[in-house]
Amino acid sequence: MAAAAAPAGAVKVDTTLNPLVASVKPSKTMALTDLATSMKESGIDVIGLAAGEPDFDTPAAIVEAGVAALRQGYTRYTPNTGTSALRKAICKKLKEDNGLEYAPDEIVVSNGAKQSIWQAVLATCSPGDEVVIPAPYWVSYTEMARLANATPVVVPTTPEQGFLMSPEQLEAALTPKSRLLILCTPSNPTGAVYPKEHLEALAAVIAKHPRLLVLSDEIYEYITYAPATHVSFGALPGMFERTLTVNGFSKAYAMTGWRLGYLAAPKHYAKAAAIIQSQSTSGASSISQQAALAALALGPGGGEPVQAMVAAFRERRDYVSARLKAIPGVNLAEPAGAFYVLPEMSAFFGPGAAAKGFGPVPDSDTFCRYLIEVANVAVVPGDAFGADSCIRISYAASLETLGKALDRIAAALDPSVYTLRAER
Repeated sequence: MAAAAAPAGAVKVDTTLNPLVASVKPSKTMALTDLATSMKESGIDVIGLAAGEPDFDTPAAIVEAGVAALRQGYTRYTPNTGTSALRKAICKKLKEDNGLEYAPDEIVVSNGAKQSIWQAVLATCSPGDEVVIPAPYWVSYTEMARLANATPVVVPTTPEQGFLMSPEQLEAALTPKSRLLILCTPSNPTGAVYPKEHLEALAAVIAKHPRLLVLSDEIYEYITYAPATHVSFGALPGMFERTLTVNGFSKAYAMTGWRLGYLAAPKHYAKAAAIIQSQSTSGASSISQQAALAALALGPGGGEPVQAMVAAFRERRDYVSARLKAIPGVNLAEPAGAFYVLPEMSAFFGPGAAAKGFGPVPDSDTFCRYLIEVANVAVVPGDAFGADSCIRISYAASLETLGKALDRIAAALDPSVYTLRAER
């Protein structure tokens, strides 16, 4: 239907946007996942390894709790920060699993851990503050800092150091404007897990800076592979009062679509996050909150259903790591948690790198476009994570699917069709 003609003499509408919007990059993870979905819908046999989403169904006990909630009439608004029952259950979980003592009024249940992180950043950072972010990092950290009118300060790490920021690197990055350090362990996108001794060394640096707070993103907590163990940063001596802990139900419990996460923080910060939430989304889904109670009731580490998923993830991690390491030119720091690998692939793009029938491959963006167009495999370029020499592959897919994808990647990178960069 054609738009109606504007009245004579009408003033043209001002379509300018908030300058903050122009400073924010769209999520490449979401863009590539959407592209892969679109290709599938058009009949192309594309394999999507871009999304950070478990391929398992939500455990049956959790689903049944959600169904029961519907039937029992749990379909109305909950309190802004979550039901009392759920906040008490989260406190119990944090005490027993993480050694963290919170009161229910220090818990804010939100529509996913992503919202919890955003509210924590917005509540603590003022214009001009600096947010220290080790790279590679989750795509949204830097953009959330910009949306809060703060400045992201990126600290690069390498596969050789296990993608772990050193205390010396942290010290060098800090200034009087430093307000927030974001730590993600286990890490998206690297799968790195910070050992307790390493966290203690970082804490010793942090303790010397009274303004510096820590946002500890622990959403992959249960997906940790022995001998690595998860340590909550707020449980370290002297760190509780300056730590805001974020966790949720999406990854470990395969509850991505239920949209439920939480912030645990000293009351001063929790109250501020709650105020922000009260004027944006208000409380999370009542049905999801009832399901979350069933999830927490499964026991430490998510109980048998979650541990079965973690065992499968570990098997996939081992398989994908072995297949990637067999490709000449791939440099991989084997992950100790989460469900991603972040191979360093700089041998495959840059000066002289090219593929037959495709052309030059100057960077990770072009490399990933080559893989999706020629191999029909969707992965995420490393520049989205502050690591342009890498790509991220999610192994949240069946072994059969992963085998098919890696066969395609290996064929696409065979020396008969692919020329490595000339200078390395």
